[in-house]
Amino acid sequence: IWQSDKDANLVVAPSDHIILKEENFLRVITSALKASAANGSLLTLGIKPSRPDTGYGYIQFEEEILFKDNPRIKKVKTFTEKPNYEIAKSFLASGDFLWNSGIFIWKANTILQAFEQYLTEIADIFKGGLGKYNTSEEQSFIAEAYSVCTNISIDYGIMEKADNVLVFMADFGWSDLGTWGSLYEQLKKDDKQNAVISNNIMLYDSKNCIVNLPGTKLAVLHGLNGYIVVEKDGILLICKKEDEQQIRQFVNDVKIEKGEQYI
Repeated sequence: IWQSDKDANLVVAPSDHIILKEENFLRVITSALKASAANGSLLTLGIKPSRPDTGYGYIQFEEEILFKDNPRIKKVKTFTEKPNYEIAKSFLASGDFLWNSGIFIWKANTILQAFEQYLTEIADIFKGGLGKYNTSEEQSFIAEAYSVCTNISIDYGIMEKADNVLVFMADFGWSDLGTWGSLYEQLKKDDKQNAVISNNIMLYDSKNCIVNLPGTKLAVLHGLNGYIVVEKDGILLICKKEDEQQIRQFVNDVKIEKGEQYI
């Protein structure tokens, strides 16, 4: 993009998120693009948290108003990646933390300068593609370049280090659907706040659960509060929603102790 337009202003957005308030989203993006074009910042969209979710990254912001015409843009103070439940609860109570949506707005020049400063080796690798981008040589160059790049996220590599990072406080019905907890928030629930994705589930004295089992299987659940109950390919998982970040550890343990055929 930079090779085609040195003044390009970009939106970087993951493909697997849900946005329910599209008009709000468009207004936020338009305003954010104006801000990044005017002040040369690395801008991320922050979402007011509605629960102490341990599957999201959090952004702490400073209270100072930087721009009178847009007081929702704040200076980033700290990034915290996927805290435990108690820390997430303290973040929610403090009122000065936002969920990191992973949606970024910046000029091509601004982000390339940040790569040169904080991820110099990666910047140097991709400079080798100048003259090849937007040509028939691009695909083969990119494939080779990626194979030798350091495996590091943009948050760790740049956003946590740069001093020109701002957060735009926004509300547009966002969820990344990357956790059972975030999926639970989007699903229809019964009067006990259970989200059930099956016709063969019988619940007794249970509430705040998400249950996803094959339609061929009948399950009777009693006395559960705030649990994930899911089955796929004959493998059953029962886990507290607040502890769902441990699922990665469970998967790793299963792989080691039982074999990859269960993953």
